[in-house]
Amino acid sequence: MTISIPKGTKDILPSEIYRWHWVEEAFRACCDRYGYTEIRTPIFEHTELFRRGVGDTTDIVQKEMYTFELAGRSLTLKPEGTSPVVRAFIENKLYADPMPAKYYYVTPCFRYEKMQKGRQRQFHQFGIEVFGTDNMLADAEVIALAMEFLDRLGIDDLSLRINSIGCPNCRAEYKKVLQDYLRPKLEQLCETCKDRFDRNPMRILDCKSPTCQEITRDAPRMMDYICEDCRGAFDRLKENLTSLSIPYIVDAGIVRGLDYYTKTAFEIVSDKIGAQATVCGGGRYDHLIEEIGGPPTPGVGFGMGIERLLLVLEAAGIAIPKPDTCDVFIAALGREAESKALLIAQNLRTEGFRVLTDVMGRNLKAQLKYADRSEASYTLIIGENELDRGVVTLRNMKESTQKEIKFEEIAAEIR
Repeated sequence: MTISIPKGTKDILPSEIYRWHWVEEAFRACCDRYGYTEIRTPIFEHTELFRRGVGDTTDIVQKEMYTFELAGRSLTLKPEGTSPVVRAFIENKLYADPMPAKYYYVTPCFRYEKMQKGRQRQFHQFGIEVFGTDNMLADAEVIALAMEFLDRLGIDDLSLRINSIGCPNCRAEYKKVLQDYLRPKLEQLCETCKDRFDRNPMRILDCKSPTCQEITRDAPRMMDYICEDCRGAFDRLKENLTSLSIPYIVDAGIVRGLDYYTKTAFEIVSDKIGAQATVCGGGRYDHLIEEIGGPPTPGVGFGMGIERLLLVLEAAGIAIPKPDTCDVFIAALGREAESKALLIAQNLRTEGFRVLTDVMGRNLKAQLKYADRSEASYTLIIGENELDRGVVTLRNMKESTQKEIKFEEIAAEIR
């Protein structure tokens, strides 16, 4: 029986990996300009981390996590990147460092959800986190970094949508208002949302069920019930974005799919990939670190799916430059020539050249054909005749010219 790849996953093949490298390098460079440093966390964590961090009434925790039991412990493949970074921040006492703390990550994540274009069950995510400040300057910087990164990739026609989803103080009143609206329709909700009605009715607004979406379409909006502190923070965010000349749309429908968000919530949307149009999403989470066991520390950040980003680039017709993979191919004829080719190749590699040699025992014609397929810029040909005279034949593959040069002249000629 042939073993195939699990549903919802995808191989990233050598022929396409350069596209991933290109966006990853651009993201790392952008984070570096803003003063962020990379953090790497384990691929799995204790399940309780996500129950407390993401929220046990969310779709992610209730329906989508890959959880397994081992030696009496419940472990989960991480479904998102923020909670593990928070856990690392607390466990390693990084809160003792000067604030703000600014981190970025590039990581695989796992969610058992309905597959759609740009949405896999194993997906990869860019993310940044800022800990230690509740100043709306940080929120504006986080958004500015995301917008600059996407702009540098050449993506236009993006829409920034922002909202305030309040704080625990103003959510208490909104919870009652929302429950009053939903109560006459309670029996029409899906079973999951019926359970959410008493515990966390705001999660009903984020339900993917078409019936629940229709019921909540005209529901009261959190924006109409936020307290003065949250409203003032939202006004400052808008002022900061205006100062940065970043256009935005206030969208009261944005609530994000994780319980830890407070105040700022935002999405960057593209119209190029259909219904799953969100390229980047994030916001503020001022109580998450305390909820997971750390000292009271505000935070703000975003996550961005790499697969979806690559779809946007493709839909926009943005060509990702394919790098040269081989500077020199060395074709050798005979055992002594093969030994010399190994030595020349090693010397050239130490000088920074990308070098391929034949390890298949092909004849000259087959070696030259392979050199052409490898897109080598140059081919060196060494046979007994060349060995006796201390030279190689240097063939320029792009110009279809060739000449003989001495061994010691090779590096200078191809540099």
